[in-house]
Amino acid sequence: MSSLSIRKFMEELSTLVGKKVNVVTTDGRVIVGELLGISESLSLVLGRIQGKPDVPKLVLNGEYVKEISLLEKPFDLRILAERISRIFPGMVRLREDIGAIIVMDKIKVTESGVVEGTGPSAERVRSIYEEYIRELRKEREEA
Repeated sequence: MSSLSIRKFMEELSTLVGKKVNVVTTDGRVIVGELLGISESLSLVLGRIQGKPDVPKLVLNGEYVKEISLLEKPFDLRILAERISRIFPGMVRLREDIGAIIVMDKIKVTESGVVEGTGPSAERVRSIYEEYIRELRKEREEA
């Protein structure tokens, strides 16, 4: 496998960290929890394990991981960019290559929120982002 493929694979794996996942082991067990960490060998650290409130963290050797499935709807930058575009028409660029939305060439928004930019425009973008996050959380709670 080329180094570019390996890098892309690891980038994709890292997007699962902090999310609720379903893990199937080679012996058929199913474990649902929040993915706290993952290694290149697919060794996992899970927290908030469903059905095991007394276990704060579980480390699973990668040799026993058969499948990892994301149980949450992934963060969709396109939807957020569309919402921001309604307020800032013609001033929003979606940069999927870097996982960011650029507003007015001075405000940068990622899955983490507004990471660059200040002033009233940045505050307006931040409020749009926060509203979007509240809606996502509500959807997850209802699911």
